[in-house]
Amino acid sequence: MINKLTSQELKEKAQEIYQTGEYPSAAQAFADASISYSSEGDLLMSAEMKNNESVAHLRAKQAQAALEASQGTDIVFAEAGDLRRQGMALTNQASALEALKHFKEAINLYTRAGEALEKAGEIDMRVQVMQLLSVLYLRRLKLFDAIITLQSGLIAVKNPTPKQRFMKKLLFIKL
Repeated sequence: MINKLTSQELKEKAQEIYQTGEYPSAAQAFADASISYSSEGDLLMSAEMKNNESVAHLRAKQAQAALEASQGTDIVFAEAGDLRRQGMALTNQASALEALKHFKEAINLYTRAGEALEKAGEIDMRVQVMQLLSVLYLRRLKLFDAIITLQSGLIAVKNPTPKQRFMKKLLFIKL
């Protein structure tokens, strides 16, 4: 008799493997969970598992596989009106593109991710994306773009952390 795991059990197994740091195995486990959710018709959970697979691939330094896993998931979330997960999916795609040194495309997707997260009211997540984008601009020696991006991320933070307060003071110095 075959012991078939439920989608939920496959998801939990993948999360456990991920926590051990076995990222290639975790990526495969998340892919299996995605297929299982898809076969049940749960496209949102399937897309979420594809994004988890993407993160595991990134952690395993498999940028191309990470990009392939997450491609199109942002559309699934957008069609469902889930701006938070759309922003996360775009961030995953941007991170993979950045690792592949496709900087122009990564900048575009980080920007779109920030917009989606802002619309979703996910200010802290948006700040994190803007920080990623700012670092990418710095690496591309675009200092002005880096500063403006970081400022735009921090300006909406209502209760900044000590680090964010320090960054705000540095970035908003009046000359």
